[in-house]
Amino acid sequence: MNNKIPLRFFAITFLWSWLIWLPFVLVGFGILNISKDLILSLSLPAVILGAFGPAIGAIYAVKTLEGSSKVKPFLKSFFDLRFSVKIWAAIFLVIGLGTFTAWYLPELFGFERVEMMLPSLYIFPVYWLIMVLFGGGQEEIGWRGYIMPYLESRYGIWSGNIILGLIWAMWHLPLWFMPGTLQAYMPFIAFTIGCIGLSFFLSWVIKKSDGRPISGLIAHGTFNAFLPVFPPVIMETGVFQVRFWILEILMLFIGILFLWQIIKKSLK
Repeated sequence: MNNKIPLRFFAITFLWSWLIWLPFVLVGFGILNISKDLILSLSLPAVILGAFGPAIGAIYAVKTLEGSSKVKPFLKSFFDLRFSVKIWAAIFLVIGLGTFTAWYLPELFGFERVEMMLPSLYIFPVYWLIMVLFGGGQEEIGWRGYIMPYLESRYGIWSGNIILGLIWAMWHLPLWFMPGTLQAYMPFIAFTIGCIGLSFFLSWVIKKSDGRPISGLIAHGTFNAFLPVFPPVIMETGVFQVRFWILEILMLFIGILFLWQIIKKSLK
């Protein structure tokens, strides 16, 4: 693969997402005066629509750099589910146990339990599918499905993932200034650490799936789907988010451990 980074991908990705989120950021800073009820009703659709930025950026880059005929095969690759049950199990076990550990561990030291945010576990399968398709998983069409191979080709698997993790975190930054978002309660440094760790783990998932990018969508969506089941965030300002710090640092160690298995095997 040509290791020249297609910067137009990043340009379109950030423009799409940040322009959609900008009015809500201006409201958050008090520059725009719009009713609170209207903003809260529109913020979730805006977050979801903006989250398609990486996918839009990838499609635009493929179309303009490789030709319109390459767009369909690129998108078709995200429908290939032919990877082993072991990868499915690894995704759910690793992410499920990781989020559970971060949620439960503070209770052993006297912290109060944070109750599940879903109304019932019975809706988890539907919620999981929504997260894969619209709640974060769709980002992987651009991040791991398109740009990561370029970054890995140029900078190597470790540095490439660190670079993408940092860019990924920065892309989310406007959400910290939008009314009604969960990110407002998350420490951004911890979030950045988690982005790097999750990037490592998602790279492992895709490589163990023989390069099938749909596995990255599934893993990312699964991570987001478990967050309301084992909530790592207390919806209060001025609170030390101990569970969130544990989760993000834990994801960093998990990501390093799993990606090292790929490196160790290649060295052998």
